[in-house]
Amino acid sequence: MKINHTSLELIQADITTLDVEAIVNAANNSLLGGGGVDGAIHRAAGPQLLAECRTLGGCETGAAKITKGYRLKARHVIHTVGPIYSGTPRDAQLLASAVRNSLRLATEHHLKSIAFPAISTGIYGYPMADAAHVILSTISDYLKDETSLERVVVCLYDRHALNVFEAALAQI
Repeated sequence: MKINHTSLELIQADITTLDVEAIVNAANNSLLGGGGVDGAIHRAAGPQLLAECRTLGGCETGAAKITKGYRLKARHVIHTVGPIYSGTPRDAQLLASAVRNSLRLATEHHLKSIAFPAISTGIYGYPMADAAHVILSTISDYLKDETSLERVVVCLYDRHALNVFEAALAQI
């Protein structure tokens, strides 16, 4: 799908293997690694990523911070903290903020490509369909304004997640 001059793609893959300028890490507040996507990114990037993250002082939920990509193909990792799902309207606001702030950082650094995981849908318990709607509508709204981004990828870890995101994208 094209929005202005930017392509928005959904793929099933391992986000740590993507050849994009930045991958988004669904991080925890400490930024010091964890499970799921966060752990996979830290393992693939190597110990230098953890060392740089230690200098950042953590990250608030909904905010984002950028580091180098180290051993990843991606030159940068944008760490963002999605909400732990509670079933309140604030969840969607925080998830949208995490996505928007990641996109802003990419634009501020003049990046042309970025890949997102399904933020907050793992251990944080955000229902996949609800998260897909928030993530994709936030990306779509952001891309309506001027940005350096030419390619935005949402990278899903399995076929079920890809199907859910494809259904959500068809409604945007």
